[in-house]
Amino acid sequence: MLEMTREAFEDLVAAALDTVPPELTRLMDNVAVFVEDEPPPGGPTLLGLYEGTPLTERGEWYAGNLPDRITVYQGPILRMCPTVREVIREVRITVVHEIAHHFGIDDERLHELGYG
Repeated sequence: MLEMTREAFEDLVAAALDTVPPELTRLMDNVAVFVEDEPPPGGPTLLGLYEGTPLTERGEWYAGNLPDRITVYQGPILRMCPTVREVIREVRITVVHEIAHHFGIDDERLHELGYG
């Protein structure tokens, strides 16, 4: 398994966020991005997870809610990617995938777009 410090991995997540066009990041609302070592035990192996209410489903009732959460999981990504170059690519795909969920785009459409 490729080894990488948490700080270096977080830098890759930040760099991936920086590649998202500003016109989209300006539309992101009440969402925070985190890095965790591993996804919750007992479930599927995840590279990332969006938890919250997509923008397309929010109404007036949404005011005052805690931020939505995007989590990128370091362990699974490092285990599946043999090189740093592939880690960079997979982190970017994962970040874009989870941001797309924030905008209400489902997994089927993401697979069609190459972000599955």
